[in-house]
Amino acid sequence: MTRKIEIIPAVLPHDFAELEDKISSIVGMVKTVQIDVCDGQFTPQASWPYRKPDENFRKILDEENGLPGWEKLDFEIDLMANRPEELVADWLKAGAARLVIHAESNGDIAKAIAAVENDLEVGLALNIEMPLEILEPRISQIKFIQCMGIDKIGFQGRDFDSKVIAKVGLIREKYPEMIISVDGGVSLENAAGLIEAGASRLVIGSAIFESDNPVEALNQFKKM
Repeated sequence: MTRKIEIIPAVLPHDFAELEDKISSIVGMVKTVQIDVCDGQFTPQASWPYRKPDENFRKILDEENGLPGWEKLDFEIDLMANRPEELVADWLKAGAARLVIHAESNGDIAKAIAAVENDLEVGLALNIEMPLEILEPRISQIKFIQCMGIDKIGFQGRDFDSKVIAKVGLIREKYPEMIISVDGGVSLENAAGLIEAGASRLVIGSAIFESDNPVEALNQFKKM
């Protein structure tokens, strides 16, 4: 089966200024950008907007402003946070089109999914060692599965773990129609193997934004 592969640049912003800067460099080149948000509890470090109180996020929630580039982009929020049921409504209000909830996070994941599943596209993220059986109770609620390609989440630039390629293959075999996204360590060197294994979406952070030319790097991925 031939699949259309979606390339999704990922930004893990220290602050709102970094988010604006990185999104402005690729706006118009893709349909969707992933914003990685870390609460500093589920992850070792917090990122925007949870690193410290942020007036920009308040203005977005109050609909005074939008996320950077909102006129031309859809946003996928990778919610690396505990108690996602307490946070999902904010991201729906902020304009998210997709939301990723991590299966290992503490809290009421079923409640979090149920709160927004009729309003946006919800995916469940699995770390490399997590068994596929955890998907069974929630498979009817989610629209995609995000396989993490690194051993520790909440960081960009970590080494890719090739075990995720086999995991993608197992998910594709078990759920032939499911959208499978891979996030973490994706590069031009491993992208073809992930696509061959069954990936539908490649989420790419450092291989784009830490390259000498982010626009050219993104174009290279888009040619795949």
